[in-house]
Amino acid sequence: MTSQINLNQVKRVHFIGIGGIGMSSLSRHFLSEKKVVSGSDRDLTDLTKALVREGITVMCPQAADNITDDIELVIYTEAMAADHPEMLAAKKLKVPMMNYFDALGLAMNPYYLIAIAGSHGKTTTTAMITDIFEAAEKDPTTIVGSLRAKTGSNYRAGKTKYAIVEACEFKRDFLSLRPEVLVITNLELEHVDYFKSLEDVQSAFATLASQIQESGVLICNTKDPALAPVIAAAEVSVIDYMEAFDIELALKQPGVHNRLNAAAASTVATYAKIDKGVAANALQEFRGTWRRFEYKGEVNGAQVYDDYAHHPTEIRVTIQAVREIYPDKKLITIFKPHTFTRTAALFDDFAKSFAGVDEALFLPIYGAREENTTGVSSRELAVKTLERVPHTQYFESHEAVVEYAKGKLQPDTVVVIMGAGDVTLVANELTK
Repeated sequence: MTSQINLNQVKRVHFIGIGGIGMSSLSRHFLSEKKVVSGSDRDLTDLTKALVREGITVMCPQAADNITDDIELVIYTEAMAADHPEMLAAKKLKVPMMNYFDALGLAMNPYYLIAIAGSHGKTTTTAMITDIFEAAEKDPTTIVGSLRAKTGSNYRAGKTKYAIVEACEFKRDFLSLRPEVLVITNLELEHVDYFKSLEDVQSAFATLASQIQESGVLICNTKDPALAPVIAAAEVSVIDYMEAFDIELALKQPGVHNRLNAAAASTVATYAKIDKGVAANALQEFRGTWRRFEYKGEVNGAQVYDDYAHHPTEIRVTIQAVREIYPDKKLITIFKPHTFTRTAALFDDFAKSFAGVDEALFLPIYGAREENTTGVSSRELAVKTLERVPHTQYFESHEAVVEYAKGKLQPDTVVVIMGAGDVTLVANELTK
């Protein structure tokens, strides 16, 4: 059905689950194309309120009556149940429907598409490339998996051929894309509720690499053994971004991982024939994105950060970044694991990843789309972490950990809140 839809002829679009970071970005894209855009979600949030201010109709609560016969296309999130009232209403009215990722491909493939994939660093690298292309006056259209600190938005409306899009591998969703330039930041086992092994992940990335346009290019770390089968599947030129890596690069965002992201971004800039000085200056001025080591403020002299880290590798590199800029301060982490399957599959690695912090505080697992069929618990993870971090505690609620952490806020302390779910509310509560 998706191949039969001509987006240029669609004037009225409705998003079921418009509050998601991807859905909201694509809704902004359609709004920029002068379409009438509406959407629904379970709750009104800061993001959906921003959409309303921009001219999008957001309905809450979700209900069958939200689907009217003048809607020409319904876009829904993959998490949406088939018996959702709006889904059923759209089927009854025979409104064409597609999931977010099919719609994303339909909207972005006509551009000169630069897609950024990888297990970690996608969002930051996408935002870095956007800043570079802006500075070079390339005027790109961009869809980012977070809010850029520079603009407070996850979308940029451009007027040129360039589109810069974050490409998520979960459920092989990025296979809707046909990029001209594919960046792969790195690759390891992630999304363990879908991928069964590293080989399974590699097969997904290999298929994406095989979909690069004939005139295109793959940009990655060519010496990463995990990428070998992916590179083998690419029938285009391959460029090693490690040739641009500078361990001493001065960035506002600390950490070796961000210098690696910068190397990938600058390699894209070189391939696009952007002046090296323009690219370097854009990277040095890059201010990051929402919840990617986001500075929340100073409380009682303590520095508080909010970070999206929800995988052992991400936790380790964030801790390394903190130590880079605050080598002598006490480091307290507040972590809320994301999904039961990920916590169970990477249990020992999670416990090891906190080695080197002064105090590790844990909250109950954020189940997201899952039921706990593994029996794993965050309390058990805290006990395991005790083997490496003597000062480890488990808390049953946000309120309890906030109350405890407030007593720890001193000038010699850095607090980092970590996790992909609603743990960001802890950061807000600590700094409000």
